[in-house]
Amino acid sequence: MLESPVLVLNKGFVALALTDVKRCFTLFCKGHVRAVLPDYTTYAFEEWCDIPVQPDDDLIHTPSMVLKVPRVIQLLSCERLPRNEVKFSRHNIYVRDGNRCQYCGKRFPTSELSLDHVIPLARGGVSSWENIVCACLTCNVKKGCRTPEEAGMRMRRVPAKPKPSPLGLLSPHRIHPEWRNFLDVAYWNVELGP
Repeated sequence: MLESPVLVLNKGFVALALTDVKRCFTLFCKGHVRAVLPDYTTYAFEEWCDIPVQPDDDLIHTPSMVLKVPRVIQLLSCERLPRNEVKFSRHNIYVRDGNRCQYCGKRFPTSELSLDHVIPLARGGVSSWENIVCACLTCNVKKGCRTPEEAGMRMRRVPAKPKPSPLGLLSPHRIHPEWRNFLDVAYWNVELGP
């Protein structure tokens, strides 16, 4: 429970990032944040302690009380806007591709995947969102230092830079229902690809 995600908003109720419950309560107790309900009402820690808990709430048990876990918090001193870029990293490439080999289409644990340059570095390819995909070890060896066309392999999806989101590359099924009011309307109305 302490590692489950909490949505962080700036002072203007714009989604910035995710944190975990442990960090949320640290900031909450220090008075740096307020808990926010879906109707935009906010609560300081002392006020939050008085809210009655419901059986279906996520709860934290302390020696002296039971507290509802806030799923959305607002930073009281932050007016900055969200990042405009998704960090180019190995982890984010695995997340973008859903831990799925982009050649055979099978899903693998991260430990059984490698990153493949669609146009190999030795042939002028670059390390970028548009040129790197997840590949299982078998497909990566089969492709070798060739393009997918030369190796007779079809890519499942053309690699592209992900659109920025305050949730990073968190998959839609892991989005908590209490976050929906605070996320960009366009995020929910864009048609998802296969």
